[in-house]
Amino acid sequence: MSAHNPQPIDPASVPQRTLASGAKMPAIGLGTFGSDHITPAQIATAVIGAAEVGYRHFDCAAVYSNEPEVGGALKHAMASGVKREELWVTSKLWNDKHAVKDVAPTFEKSLQDLQLEYLDLYLVHWPFPNFHPPGCDVTSRSADSKPYIHENYMATWRELEKLVDRGLVRHIGTSNMTIPKLELLLRDARIKPAVNEMELHPHFQQPELFDYVRSHGIEPIGYCPLGSPNRPERDRTPEDTNPLEDPVIVEIAREHSIHPTTVCLKWAVQRGQTPIPFSTNPKNYTSNLRAVVEDPLTSDEMAALAGIDRGCRLIKGQVFLWKANQTWEDLWDVNGVITPA
Repeated sequence: MSAHNPQPIDPASVPQRTLASGAKMPAIGLGTFGSDHITPAQIATAVIGAAEVGYRHFDCAAVYSNEPEVGGALKHAMASGVKREELWVTSKLWNDKHAVKDVAPTFEKSLQDLQLEYLDLYLVHWPFPNFHPPGCDVTSRSADSKPYIHENYMATWRELEKLVDRGLVRHIGTSNMTIPKLELLLRDARIKPAVNEMELHPHFQQPELFDYVRSHGIEPIGYCPLGSPNRPERDRTPEDTNPLEDPVIVEIAREHSIHPTTVCLKWAVQRGQTPIPFSTNPKNYTSNLRAVVEDPLTSDEMAALAGIDRGCRLIKGQVFLWKANQTWEDLWDVNGVITPA
């Protein structure tokens, strides 16, 4: 135990999700997206420390540009006594690698970078193949942007299914999907998605999508569980709200003598989603893990939190739009149908 990492939490005490396959996934993970201000070395240090204090679930992605460093940190954790089968490691296929010829090589590079023999979960990061460079502003558009084209998405998905067949990944899943898109995928997929990763926090509860995925045996993984207070400037709009400042959350935090972030994480896990908060601060990531193993919220508090949903999507995805004069709502099928080309 490193001196700077406070009292560890027994990983066996952390709630687990049982996937449709029967596999167990820890119901809270450490995100590894350092945005545009955290270095890969800092992320790797956080992964080592998080494993020491009891984290076993790590959410990674090729586009985060830190998988080699995270891989070194995971190797360190296993050398220190964490068994591979105790870990849950996720990676994701980025948008410019949807082509059939690119899927397997891209996956294999993530596997090599993470220094593992298999992944627990591999996701299609976004349902749009629209590339944009790291650090671009919100007006950036790919010259060959396309809408969601189901036939193309299924061609990508078939390549993920082959990775399962090869024993290289245990589960495959989706991210940033909508109900109309998932309905088509569930109709046509040979291997169903195990999870859907989606924005979930008390000001954006997505009740219809949340209930849909759970009713179809798909586990919801929630990103931005704290309302992403450190998200890049390009992902901010004037109408955004901050759940950490919501009077209901502030009051519940006061009642429990805890921080509002802790309330958000307790709510997430008790509601039934798997949050993946990001922190490189040992005190904070330890507190985040401890939040879900002690002092649960009451049913009245959970009901109060259900009442503060503002429908406030923070990660709107404007860079994935495919034609001029569109609004970000076109990405999310808000009328219940896939937005046509």
